[in-house]
Amino acid sequence: MPWKEPGKGDKDPWNSGGQQPPDLEEVFRSVNNRLKSLFGGGGGRRSDTDGGIGGSGGSLFGIVAVALLLWGGWDAVHIIDEAEQGVVLRFGAYNRTLSPGINLTLPRPFETLFKVNVSSVRSIEDRANMLTEDENLVEFNYKVQFRVAAAQDFLFRVRSPESTVRDAAESALRESVGTNRLDAILEGTQRETVRLETFRVLQETLDRYQAGVLITQVNFTDVNVPAQVREAYSDVIRAREDRERFIEEARVHVNSVVPEARGQAARVVQEAEGYKEATVAVAEGEAQRFSLLLEEYRKAPQITRKRLYLQTMENVFARSSKVLLDADNSGNVLYLPLDQMNGGSGGRTVMPPIVTPDGGVGIDSPSTSRDARREGRQ
Repeated sequence: MPWKEPGKGDKDPWNSGGQQPPDLEEVFRSVNNRLKSLFGGGGGRRSDTDGGIGGSGGSLFGIVAVALLLWGGWDAVHIIDEAEQGVVLRFGAYNRTLSPGINLTLPRPFETLFKVNVSSVRSIEDRANMLTEDENLVEFNYKVQFRVAAAQDFLFRVRSPESTVRDAAESALRESVGTNRLDAILEGTQRETVRLETFRVLQETLDRYQAGVLITQVNFTDVNVPAQVREAYSDVIRAREDRERFIEEARVHVNSVVPEARGQAARVVQEAEGYKEATVAVAEGEAQRFSLLLEEYRKAPQITRKRLYLQTMENVFARSSKVLLDADNSGNVLYLPLDQMNGGSGGRTVMPPIVTPDGGVGIDSPSTSRDARREGRQ
């Protein structure tokens, strides 16, 4: 729109028909008077000189008072979330703990509020080399999860809670690892025991410190020997496996040889027992036969002596391959089995049939031949 239009006069924005803009000093003076009236101050109009000096001071005082009121109201009202607790300090000393919701405190510097999240789970991860019971190094990568149990202790009992938890976890883990062997830890047979023992020792340590921390979980992300000695430890593992294999092979060999040796020993013992029993039985039989023979000898000495002589000669000649003949007094014709006699048979030789002068056939034996010769002499 043009500043000047026919019939509408001058529309200059910088000159609105001779009207002046409101005086800022007058505005501040009006606000100051109202504040003074609120606080009980006089509201009379002073001279221009007093009004200029007093008006400027009064307006500044009013602004400061309003600012202080606004700041005090803003700093005294606090909203604490459901997962938080508020710790109030009065002149730097602990005063109280505020629950979740809307709470009021004195403005600073009279009271100071610290909000602490007590529901969220915090975690720290670390890695460290530990010395086992058998003086071997093992590397642990572990993770500790915890939350705040007491906001006041968490803030003021220890200087750095997270560093305290980290150091206490490492100390507890070293204590647990130091009572177990490396093989049991790496093979997993004692790993769960080490984890539970670390959890227990860590919580007891933090409770003793009154750190206001509750441990929720301790986990091992990786357990291994350090990289510098990993190759050497692999050689140790291979040697241990070879030892176990050799022991197992020896055990199999023992299980196969020992029963066989025991069986042979039992067989030898049984044979010896049988030989002993047989020998004793033969000896007892011979002794009993001799006793019976002695009784018969006492009854008929001549007959018994002759009978013993004949039996003895029969046994002697039965084992001999020679044939004795009385060529002068015997007219028997003998058929000698020369093939059997030359074969050296160890058994008893069966004599061929004897043809007598009267045409009879019999078996020659020392007793029969002797009887025959005796009859011929007679």
